[in-house]
Amino acid sequence: MTTTRPWTEVFGASDRLDVAPAFAGLRKRPLCRIRLPYGEPAWLATRYEDVKVVLGDPRFSRAAATGRDEPRSRLHLGSPGSLLRQDPPEHSRLRRLVAKAFTARRVERLRPRTRRIAGDLAAAMLAQGPPADLVEDFALPLPITVICELLGVPVEDRTDFRLWSDAFLSTTRFTQDEVTEYTGRMRDYMASLVAEHRAAPRDDLIGALIEARDRDDRLSEEELLAMAEGILVAGHETTASQIPNFVYVLLTHPGRLAALRADPDLIPRTVEELMRYVPLGGGAGSARYALEDVELGGVTVRAGEPVVVALQSANRDEAVYSDPDAFDPERSEASHIGFGHGPHHCLGAQLARMELQVALSTLLDGLPGLRLAVAEEDVVWKTGSATRSPERLPVTWDLPRTTERTDA
Repeated sequence: MTTTRPWTEVFGASDRLDVAPAFAGLRKRPLCRIRLPYGEPAWLATRYEDVKVVLGDPRFSRAAATGRDEPRSRLHLGSPGSLLRQDPPEHSRLRRLVAKAFTARRVERLRPRTRRIAGDLAAAMLAQGPPADLVEDFALPLPITVICELLGVPVEDRTDFRLWSDAFLSTTRFTQDEVTEYTGRMRDYMASLVAEHRAAPRDDLIGALIEARDRDDRLSEEELLAMAEGILVAGHETTASQIPNFVYVLLTHPGRLAALRADPDLIPRTVEELMRYVPLGGGAGSARYALEDVELGGVTVRAGEPVVVALQSANRDEAVYSDPDAFDPERSEASHIGFGHGPHHCLGAQLARMELQVALSTLLDGLPGLRLAVAEEDVVWKTGSATRSPERLPVTWDLPRTTERTDA
């Protein structure tokens, strides 16, 4: 008889950025059965290669979750028209409509504007003087401004959709009624914004989606709204969480921080290692349902059974990485799967990479001597959300020396 474990026994508490030690043992054994906070029991994949199979093999389906009590960590399931709930070819059709906005070439064109936004935020922090909250003063406004400009959403509305985004990703932060209310408000807001764009067409991503809907009939109204919502949430949340996460890791690894300050060319490699090292989520990824019996990780996953993956475990797999629990930007091993894998590999991965590179470069160059303004153990961490990051990250930096002049 297979034992189904409660998720807390496996994942442990989302304490800071620690990866639960239980994963090291689980990677030595076949897939295990698990029950997440919501939904039916599932298989859990923890090894790098097993996780890649679940995420990339067409025998595992996201669309098959429709109508099922999908195993999940958060309250909100998302819209049926969402990219995240489709399989090819429907998924491919929808993804192609927006993928060109996130190519490496298009993203590089956004880098100068992103640098200006980041530079203005750092300048405002300098003018205000230390200490500052890196989350509110830098990490949130940077990606929110970028995605709002790209999508065509008024950045002045960010306080509202930040609240709605928190509800979208809530595990226990909000009640079910609050999640329903706030995600409903987000849908109403997006519908109103689409109506405005229809009345006055604009050259932005919402405008391109409307054109695909109204002129070419390549997506439904539900798909249009779901895609715009998904881009707005995912387009800022991951980066807004990872900026303070990455800075926290660097500030608590002074040797690595010193090396990065001495050689800023290491920033791209450092971002990649941080994507592997930092567990963005405290739970499991979206469930995939087996379309047929599949031999995986030493067990037979029967047709119709769901499998969830632990990216944080896969990125620490000792079969793939040497000393996997060490933060080492100089490693040259297999690429991480922090952005996922397969058809649902993060659409905005190139944008997130660029924003994270710009953020680290701007902070290290513009705020000399950047360091925590509180003891490490006093950093307050977000709770009740599908993403991990500091709720607040108080930082300080070196003030410029004043030179006294004495007239002879």
